[in-house]
Amino acid sequence: MLSVTQDRVQTENAKVSKSALRTFFNIMDTWNLNANESMILLGLDSRSTYFKWKKHPETANLNRDKLERLSYIFGIYKALQVLLPKPESADQWIKRPNSALPFQGKSALERMLTGKVADLYIVRQYLDGQRGWS
Repeated sequence: MLSVTQDRVQTENAKVSKSALRTFFNIMDTWNLNANESMILLGLDSRSTYFKWKKHPETANLNRDKLERLSYIFGIYKALQVLLPKPESADQWIKRPNSALPFQGKSALERMLTGKVADLYIVRQYLDGQRGWS
């Protein structure tokens, strides 16, 4: 009985991983980020794993850290699409210098590339605040 439950969990994880990673890689392409930048945002150290997941996302077993990172990235992407309806403006925003307090003249991407989940959270929180959410 336990193995049936474990099989279901693994099947669900494979589906979630496949969908989430496909979305992630599409956003990375849209933002014109390279493999190293994408790996930092995902919190991944292994280039071979990165390219394996890119080619076969269903093979990934995403842990809570990776899922949390993906959630913040998806939220940042969505918030930008809402705040800046012109796709090219939304997609370039992360690379533009920003004088807002969380960025101190640097870009949101520079902040996110520290590799800390907290910085993804701060960018997401800032954008949600701009949308009128708190």
